[in-house]
Amino acid sequence: MAALARTVLLAALLAGAGAQAMSIRELRTLEANEKDGQAYASYYLVGVMEGLREASDTAQRAGQKPLFCVEGRRFEPAMARSLYQTELSRNADTYEADMPVQLVLSSALRSSYRCTH
Repeated sequence: MAALARTVLLAALLAGAGAQAMSIRELRTLEANEKDGQAYASYYLVGVMEGLREASDTAQRAGQKPLFCVEGRRFEPAMARSLYQTELSRNADTYEADMPVQLVLSSALRSSYRCTH
C-alpha cells in the first residue's frame, strides 16, 4: 500500500508541476507493463474524470456553460474506465495513440451527460 500511496503522491506532484497529460499510448503501456498497471491506470482515469467534473462545476458556478451536466444522474468513480473504453470503441477512427486520455474522457462525459438546458 505504501507503494500505491507514493505513486498517487507522485502523480499529484507531477500534475501540480505542469506535467503533460498521459496519452492513450502511455496509458496502454502502463496497463501492460507495470506490475500494478491496471490499478494505476484506473486511478488515473478516476482522477481525470473527477478533474473534469470539477472543471465543469467551476465553469457553471462562474456563469459559463458547463462541459457536461450530471443533473442527478449516477456518476461514480467506478464508471471512469467504462466511459473511457466505450468512447474509444465507438469512435476508434477519431483518436490517435498520442492524443491525451483527457480528450477521450471529456468526449465520453459530454456524450453521456448532455446538458438539457
